[in-house]
Amino acid sequence: MTTTQQADITRTPSEAVAVLGANGHTGRFVVAELLRRGLKPIAIGRSAERLAEAGFAERGIECREVAIEDDAALDRALTGAAAVINCAGPFMDTADAAVRAALRAGIHYLDVTAEQPSVQATFDRHEAAARKAGVVVIPAMGFYGGLADLLVAALMDEWQHADTIEIRVALDSWLPTKGTRVTGEKNTAKRLAVSGGELRPVHQPPAEKVSVLPAPFGRQTFIELPFSEVPLIVRHVRTNELHTFLSTIALRDVRDPSTPPPQAIDETGRSAQRFAVEVIVTQGDLHRRALAQGQDIYAVTAPIICEAVQRILSGDIRDTGAKPPAAIFHAASFLGALGPNLSVETSISTETPWITGTAP
Repeated sequence: MTTTQQADITRTPSEAVAVLGANGHTGRFVVAELLRRGLKPIAIGRSAERLAEAGFAERGIECREVAIEDDAALDRALTGAAAVINCAGPFMDTADAAVRAALRAGIHYLDVTAEQPSVQATFDRHEAAARKAGVVVIPAMGFYGGLADLLVAALMDEWQHADTIEIRVALDSWLPTKGTRVTGEKNTAKRLAVSGGELRPVHQPPAEKVSVLPAPFGRQTFIELPFSEVPLIVRHVRTNELHTFLSTIALRDVRDPSTPPPQAIDETGRSAQRFAVEVIVTQGDLHRRALAQGQDIYAVTAPIICEAVQRILSGDIRDTGAKPPAAIFHAASFLGALGPNLSVETSISTETPWITGTAP
């Protein structure tokens, strides 16, 4: 990166961060995390009433009501911010307008989408403009998407390519938010994986795998179900195969219309849900494995995306433009900074790191 680019990245004196969808489930975690880090959140939502119900004003947080379809109002809502975090899904409905507003304002943009089409559209439409503006645009900087992208990059290290990459997401339960349900209903696009070195729709019926993970998971059955990590990883990693699997326990819960929303069990608002993300990168007979574990996939998204914002605002980045997280940040350093919220273990083996089944 040139000296001029570095100066552009750090030019803004503002530490205010706009949060679209601040009154939503994930948005509230993000606002709280920004405050914890000494940053100044600006809470933005469609409804002034819902923003008031969230209690932001009582904590001295400025609230701004805006319809994301109104470009002029959105521009006003971003006034004074150095970056915007979009938590307002479905992101196929909101991301493009929010990115365009960020580019008009000359500020950084991040979101937490799990939707593959939204990630691809953000890269395709905004890379050139973001680079020209000297700002960072990162879609899917959350539990789904960004976490797996950083884990893969940390495992790849000096490797220039991989034969296979497998990602397994185990949840001991998945109590979906209203936003998750709405997104699931609208996101009918075919899910993509990498097969034979090319992006292709997931084979039907999807492949299954069995793996043994630490407690509380034990022996788990997984079904192929990729999320936003795939369009992130393929932007910077060459691999013959890339497949993501979700535990059947989680899939059963999220597909059951009677499953309740998450319930807080502590003062931070986290639920009791536990997660494990297992990533295996293979080259020849060598398998590099990472296992990340933590509590509450919605809550952990807040430290992930707020760590990203803090690094961007401090100039601790590798590049600008619309890029995946691993192209912007040093992956191992970033993951290490999440220590209080995420445990990550890595290992290297020549043994096959699964029990049964193969990806198609």
